[in-house]
Amino acid sequence: MTQPTERTRPGGVRSGATRLNQVVAIERDVKGATAREIDAIYKLVQKPQLLSGISRTYQPKDEDGDQLPPESTLVQVTLNKLLAGLAANYTRLLDMMITKDAANMKAKADIVVGTETLATDVPVITLLAMDKMFVDLHTEIAKMPVLDPAEEWAYDRTSGVYRSTPAGTVKTKKVPRNHVKAPATDKHPAQVEMYYEDVMVGTWTTVKFSGALPADRKEQLLERVQTLREAIKYARERANSIQVETRELGGALFTYLLAD
Repeated sequence: MTQPTERTRPGGVRSGATRLNQVVAIERDVKGATAREIDAIYKLVQKPQLLSGISRTYQPKDEDGDQLPPESTLVQVTLNKLLAGLAANYTRLLDMMITKDAANMKAKADIVVGTETLATDVPVITLLAMDKMFVDLHTEIAKMPVLDPAEEWAYDRTSGVYRSTPAGTVKTKKVPRNHVKAPATDKHPAQVEMYYEDVMVGTWTTVKFSGALPADRKEQLLERVQTLREAIKYARERANSIQVETRELGGALFTYLLAD
């Protein structure tokens, strides 16, 4: 984060040239560095031998007794230093968080599509939530089925669904018929063969209904969602370009915490 060049004003506020998008850009790095520092400290305090030291000297009972060299083990880790390092990392993170959150309360922008302003003074936090919302909306619309292109459809405002053009189909019925293969004589009866003939008995008229979308309507919706996403993104960039006042929070908290 750019360090302000002016004095801290009452209330832990310092003026500077930092922009909100700069704070947002380093937020993940600062959180990651703090998490790594916390993890490293946690691992160190699980090794009590690093916190311990000893110094031993040998004094023989008699002057002509064996002379043994002194023994010593230095303390490698002190909790005071670990706490100071922890406080420094948390202080940086807290200062960045309050700076960003305070700026977010002021950061606003209009949502504009072409020359039309759809919404004014939308907070940047709302714009961030809207961005994800419209990503999900695009996914949902993309999965929606469209009307069967093999049919002709018309919208029925009464029922709120689409109706296909009526299509007629013939209903038939098998009717038995007799076919005389050989007429009767005075010596032999007639030879008759029975068969079935399909005879039309009526007509089916079919109308299909559908709650799906026309393909061109679905495409239009997807394009408009994408246009709105771009407008929201541009609004976020404008909102995030405001200058922020660097706030300080961690110092006061950890001065109190670590005071003797």
